Amino acid sequence: MAPPGSELGRGGVVPQGTTMGYTADEKLRLEQLRALRRRWLKDQELSPREPVLPPRKPGLVEGFWEGFLKPGGLWRQQVFKTYKASKFLVVRLLIPFWLAHYYTKYHLARRPYGIVETKPKIYPGDIIMETGEVVPPLEIPSSHH
Repeated sequence: MAPPGSELGRGGVVPQGTTMGYTADEKLRLEQLRALRRRWLKDQELSPREPVLPPRKPGLVEGFWEGFLKPGGLWRQQVFKTYKASKFLVVRLLIPFWLAHYYTKYHLARRPYGIVETKPKIYPGDIIMETGEVVPPLEIPSSHH
């Protein structure tokens, strides 16, 4: 049932002389609004050249880092070469040599005096085995206060 004040008659029948739907002016206006919306949405799409920004002037530090980190830059290549050489040196040389040194020093050394665990006490008059020297007698200076 139609609300009161509508143009529909009783029983949902439209009285003669009245039309349903939009008038020609309303249709034209809706069509123009749709066209404007389509154009507005089309204008919102960015081209590959957009956004157009003013040229940036980097500061001193930022300019240095932009040049330093630029792909193909000389400094970047030198740092990479140094990194590769350092990695090779540490991983392939230093760590294996350290492990071999540690193992031979603490696990394979059987010769005397290679590793001194406890030092023997030395008294005046003893002979030092490595050098053959005699330990001189201990001199105790007299203290005069």
